[in-house]
Amino acid sequence: MSRIGKKPVAIPANVKVSVANQTVTVDGGKSKLAFTCKPQITVKVDDKAKQVVVERKTDDRQSRALHGTTRAIIANMIEGVTKGFSKELEIVGVGWTVVLQGQKLVLNVGYADPKEVMVPPGVKVEIQQLKIKVSGPDIQAVGHLAAVIRAQRPPEPYNGKGIKYSDEVIKRKQGKAFAGGAAA
Repeated sequence: MSRIGKKPVAIPANVKVSVANQTVTVDGGKSKLAFTCKPQITVKVDDKAKQVVVERKTDDRQSRALHGTTRAIIANMIEGVTKGFSKELEIVGVGWTVVLQGQKLVLNVGYADPKEVMVPPGVKVEIQQLKIKVSGPDIQAVGHLAAVIRAQRPPEPYNGKGIKYSDEVIKRKQGKAFAGGAAA
């Protein structure tokens, strides 16, 4: 049995979890998330114990794989509506800028034309000079938007320029070495 999947997920006092058909809905007051489970998985809400229990119907390979994954997704949904998730990115480059225009993020990162990234609904973007903070209740949407922003100009190892996560360490490489002696 899945060690992660068999652990029940505790429900905080201000969160409501409901299951209709195969759709699990988590409502935290400010935000609401929904997830549709696969038919091999059964999700039950125990109101007395204030916890969510995830079970699988069969013991085949796919059911075992989905068991722990479904439990982790539900746990992330509950954490997302209570605390939220965030990722921070830094822009490293001379003269590079970032501007938020409504739901569009405009990045001037060394290309001839500015790169534009659309911000999905439910995700909040804050900009402080050359730092971008992406936050929201859905861990998948926050991580995906941060990855899309980083992909516009990934950091390169020679000069260290690019868009990187704030906790990311860029392994630097030495550039070309010139011969100090006679010309060939």
